[in-house]
Amino acid sequence: QVQLVESGGGLVQAGGSLRLSCTASGISFSINNMAWYRQAPGKQRELVAIITRSDTTNYGGSVKGRFTISRGNAKNTVYLQMNSLKAEDTAVYYCNAVVVGSARYDYWGQGTQVTVSS
Repeated sequence: QVQLVESGGGLVQAGGSLRLSCTASGISFSINNMAWYRQAPGKQRELVAIITRSDTTNYGGSVKGRFTISRGNAKNTVYLQMNSLKAEDTAVYYCNAVVVGSARYDYWGQGTQVTVSS
């Protein structure tokens, strides 16, 4: 059974930091990209950051320079270091893992709440 388990969310004051973690298990094939998305109330889910298997990274415009995505050595864990948090970063953050074989498979975590108080 495939599971992506996230941790590290919570309540923080504006200007503070949080570190999210996500570990994937039960995936038989090599994971290609891993990413973090977020969804704020009344808004669409948006890409926060993505990292490839070769550790190439890309970020959504609003978080560049403040957030850093990284991957564990085993390539099944992804982290999101969030600094200089703003109230507009408040959202549910979801971990995503992509496996590409004969088809593309997307796997999602259950989401972790990040609340930034101003």
